[in-house]
Amino acid sequence: MITLFNKWIRRKDGATAIEFSMLFMPYLLISLGIIELSLMFLSASLVEGATDSAARLIKTGKVQQTNGDPEQMFRDALCQFATVLVDCEDMVIEVTTINSYNDYAPPTYDSDGNLVPQPFDPGASNSKVVIRVAYRYQMITPIVGPLLNGPGGSTLFVSTIVMQSEPYEFQGA
Repeated sequence: MITLFNKWIRRKDGATAIEFSMLFMPYLLISLGIIELSLMFLSASLVEGATDSAARLIKTGKVQQTNGDPEQMFRDALCQFATVLVDCEDMVIEVTTINSYNDYAPPTYDSDGNLVPQPFDPGASNSKVVIRVAYRYQMITPIVGPLLNGPGGSTLFVSTIVMQSEPYEFQGA
């Protein structure tokens, strides 16, 4: 019996399978983490690009001179750019005017860490405008999200543009 037990202990037939099973979980977590971070940074880039694209409408005065709802026009421009990975309905928009660049105020957040927007005010010709778009990205994988971002598993992206609109109301000669 002891000889049979010693033979069984010295066998090495399943050593590779045991090593693979020990390393599989860390490998899987690292691979999922890389994919999750890539998707997260792609979403952040989409929010930034959408904000820049939609801000152009305020800078040129198209939003201010529209016959419809200026806030809806701005939101539609955001949604046309950010169509993949970003839920347009979850974007929080803040567009306010300031008197000078020294009046720039940091954003305000609620107790959950979400942006509290001010009323939509794109200003007029030659106005200094602060545009903020906030989006809370929810991690896709339930394992990697809490490891990277805490118990909620989400990250808040805030894209901010401070600019002066163009003089689109020209005086005739």
